[in-house]
Amino acid sequence: MSHTREEKLAAVGRVMDTLDILRVKCPWDAVQTKESLRPNTIEEVYELCQALLDDNSTEIRKELGDVLLHILFYAKIGDEKGQFDIADVCDALNNKLIFRHPHVFGEVKADDAHQVEQNWEDIKLRERGGNRTVLAGVPAALPALVKAFRVQEKAANVGFDWETPEQVWDKVKEEIAEVSEAIAAKDAAHIEEEFGDLLFSVINAARLYKVNPENALERTNRKFISRFEYIEEQAKQQGKSIRQLTLDEMETLWQEAKTKTRKAE
Repeated sequence: MSHTREEKLAAVGRVMDTLDILRVKCPWDAVQTKESLRPNTIEEVYELCQALLDDNSTEIRKELGDVLLHILFYAKIGDEKGQFDIADVCDALNNKLIFRHPHVFGEVKADDAHQVEQNWEDIKLRERGGNRTVLAGVPAALPALVKAFRVQEKAANVGFDWETPEQVWDKVKEEIAEVSEAIAAKDAAHIEEEFGDLLFSVINAARLYKVNPENALERTNRKFISRFEYIEEQAKQQGKSIRQLTLDEMETLWQEAKTKTRKAE
């Protein structure tokens, strides 16, 4: 169902009115702070990510609402402290969107998405008086896999990249060899370092072949969980725990699970 612009604005206004009431009359909402809400915000974003991966429109709508509530809540707290309100948040966002899209609102030319990304990096470097470095915009708190992808992406947008995607495989092979050498030397710190380099190079390869490594890894996680749970269920039907199965028995059931998964797909 599609709503008019006025209906959409009115719906957001109703949520803000409800939040105003809860902030006064609900014992839980009344005592929340930025610090107390932060862990819940992170959880809500992860739940939204799960709904997006599941491509479940009902859950996406629900989780978007939960994330929106947190955005409105932080703006409400900012308003109470006299720092900013939701209008300030929206105005700042709108100004940034216009400033970072000179190919739409200005005279800059951009024929494809890659050129837009390069323009963004140039613009962001000019922000704050030009004091920012290329990688300064990558949040320090990002999970390591996501951070590696963003670091590589930003570096590539200023020209620091392989000339062709195929070249990355020599680097991956080199890192595999270095992991093997570190293992042979039995140097724990060096082994960890080389595994890090190997993972970084594989993430780089995924980027070059237009694959989001976070999404790819999560897809594999879910596939592994589904197949492993099949083994557990089959063991249960045999009156056993999974610990009682031999490795050969588990492998046989694993292959069964793979066949069933492929048929389902």
